[in-house]
Amino acid sequence: MNAHLYLRASTKDHDALRAKASLEAFAADKNLALTGIYSENISGTKLNRPELMRLLNTAEKGEVLLVESVDRLSRLSQADWETLKATIKAKGLRLVIADLPTSHMLIEDKGITGQIMEVINNMLLDLMATMARLDQDKRVERIKQGLENKKASEPDWKPLGKGRNAAKWKEVRSLMQKHPTMSADEIAKLAECGVATVYRIKKETKAA
Repeated sequence: MNAHLYLRASTKDHDALRAKASLEAFAADKNLALTGIYSENISGTKLNRPELMRLLNTAEKGEVLLVESVDRLSRLSQADWETLKATIKAKGLRLVIADLPTSHMLIEDKGITGQIMEVINNMLLDLMATMARLDQDKRVERIKQGLENKKASEPDWKPLGKGRNAAKWKEVRSLMQKHPTMSADEIAKLAECGVATVYRIKKETKAA
């Protein structure tokens, strides 16, 4: 049976490919043939994720969508989670979560036992998706409270924002000097950074 592996991390500071080896071993153990590996660094609260959408467009009916855990697939709102589930069902894909054993039965042919386990599995999936979303909400709320407490104790304090990656800026400046005719998109791809970063560096370089 063919399978498509989906890997996700929230930011570029985290490794989206962290679980790749263990999931490849899982697929081999379950006699799944991995026909596609899709990884991206993007928030699980977003429904429209480029690599996830590419997977859903590519996968065929009866194939497996394999992920490490529910929170790698979803930290979505209830409405978006229902949309994603409906899309997966409409495509006829089997959603297998490595750390959710009840989902492993979807790899096998279904009998009465399989149908009962599918009902149980769907309930567990919804529960774990809800927990993943609540965990995200709590994390955001803690950050918000921390900022409010800091501001209350120090009225003049302002958050510094994300620090500048000096090495990356140096690399972009070097590419700009070596390839003056290159577009911002091309430089961003070479430097593996956002195009907005390239424009910011160009602006600062002109102002200097």
